Amino acid sequence: MVDRPILGTVAGTPTAAPEQTGVAPTANIIASMLQAAPKTSDLIFSPDRAPQVELHGQLMQLKIKGVGVLSAEDTARIAADLIGRNSFAVEKLKEEGSCDISYSVARLSRFRVNTFTQRGSCAIVMCVIPSNVPDFKWLNLPEQLSDAAQVRPGMVLVTGPTGSGKSSTLAAFVNKINEEKACHVITIEDPIEFLHAHKRATIHQRELYSDTPSFALALRAALRQAPKLILVGEMRDKETIEVALEAA
Repeated sequence: MVDRPILGTVAGTPTAAPEQTGVAPTANIIASMLQAAPKTSDLIFSPDRAPQVELHGQLMQLKIKGVGVLSAEDTARIAADLIGRNSFAVEKLKEEGSCDISYSVARLSRFRVNTFTQRGSCAIVMCVIPSNVPDFKWLNLPEQLSDAAQVRPGMVLVTGPTGSGKSSTLAAFVNKINEEKACHVITIEDPIEFLHAHKRATIHQRELYSDTPSFALALRAALRQAPKLILVGEMRDKETIEVALEAA
């Protein structure tokens, strides 16, 4: 069993509760789902449904040994396992009704997780993150786009709707710089998706709520950390944009 507190449900928000028995560990459920649907893009946990995966744009309920239709208590327990001891995420879920975190199952996969409340209970969507950091060729991006990795000083904006490939494109930029330049790179993300190993560059990745309370504070701190590249996962507010412009 994952060494994390088990959560019950109070108005749809995970809270500490006695450990339940006879329920499959969350990591085992996730592993079974990926084994049943290795090409899935998303895992979904919802009350009154069996665990679901998305394949080719269609949702499919899975038959997993020891796991049937999920109850509200089941989804709250799964949310607790995923969030673990991240008090910022717990508070954000309580105050705002949703939170984003990253989650890993060793030797299996990483996930971007959104937990949210609906009708007084928890629901969870886990986006599967590819194990390998993408490059321009793998994403089939125009080679001319890589010229943006040479901008110094300046700012490069990657924009688009949800699911359009912003995170993958940003990861490809960082990977290119990592392979070509011996420099210091800082990323500020919510949550961290692709994990970058040190290559020619030294890369430090900071996750919102785990490593820093806000994008703006992390950006201000980065100005004193001698980076040659700062990646900001999202620019949501005026203060973050102002500090980003100052950094550029």
